[in-house]
Amino acid sequence: MLDVKKLLTDVFDPQTGEVVTFVVDLPTDEIPDHEGWSARRVMAERWRAAMAELAAERDFTVQPLLEFPATGANNADLPEKARLGEDEVDLEEALRASTLAVAMTEFSATAPLAQLADAEEDFRAASMPGVEERMEGTALAADYSKVAAHCKAIFDVMQGAVLCDVIFSTGHRCWFDLRHRQAEMDDGFLPRGKEGDRIINLPSGETFIVPYEGEHEAVPSWTAGTIPVMEKDELVLFHVAANVIMGIEGEGLVADYYAAFFDADPARSNIAEVAFGVNDRAEVTGSVLEDEKAGFHWAFGRSDHLGGVVGVDAFDDPGNVVHQDIVYAEGNPIQVERAVIVHPDGRTVVVIDEAEYKL
Repeated sequence: MLDVKKLLTDVFDPQTGEVVTFVVDLPTDEIPDHEGWSARRVMAERWRAAMAELAAERDFTVQPLLEFPATGANNADLPEKARLGEDEVDLEEALRASTLAVAMTEFSATAPLAQLADAEEDFRAASMPGVEERMEGTALAADYSKVAAHCKAIFDVMQGAVLCDVIFSTGHRCWFDLRHRQAEMDDGFLPRGKEGDRIINLPSGETFIVPYEGEHEAVPSWTAGTIPVMEKDELVLFHVAANVIMGIEGEGLVADYYAAFFDADPARSNIAEVAFGVNDRAEVTGSVLEDEKAGFHWAFGRSDHLGGVVGVDAFDDPGNVVHQDIVYAEGNPIQVERAVIVHPDGRTVVVIDEAEYKL
């Protein structure tokens, strides 16, 4: 079994005087509970208890569980009110009063937590949407020093790069524009006072970047190509130009769904992330939180929480906000055959070849 207290120590290294808050979302009349969700809330209590043991040794505070009604959408804005133990509180104020938040939620709270980390110098957060107890034997049990080294190797080759050239196992190809952007690492380390990005996923293990979204006048994005997506045994092609999904090609229900989904709100069509997952203990099971740490992935929709410019205000309605990852790791129906980082002087670095990492 995973030593949770050791993991919390290794990842967060909480210090004397800190205030730690574990956060969960709750089912509503419109969003019914299910077995995995209820088990996650039990897991949150167990992790909170492990953190409380550590707090007794290091002299910091662990708050009661902070609970709020589920938003129903990944990376949507959080509600105003929550419960902290038996007390009703302002959710944002409760988070701002914390130095560390661990969000073990059904729906991702990464984006609003990232905004708070940007605004509050002494606040950091781990976002764990969809985390499952079984991950304590897979991705959560990784050697995070090894994970961090792999993240750093890819981060280094992405510095100053202009393109990520990706060829999928279907033969389709897409170029992702890396200009005007800075890569980031989600390497499993989040101590107090960490420089740079102060929010991670847990399990961790990826180096990511938001492709250039064309926000500079007269400088269009170079992101273009065709991205294959396989769902329910149906191959759908996403045709991309200027960092936007411009068209959907397919002949089934999945293609019809995506065509309607993107038509309903154009901001959903934004290419919001390109990333390399490098956690060698991650397993592909259908849970995006872990799947994305197992290999290459990209995302559409909201990007401001990762360093892009597309936020909630870009959507026609806050209820339409989405940041959705599509994963191409071993175990997924489509792989990445080759991924190459291109620099301004023409130098290229192969990150993936024949579906295997070369860094």
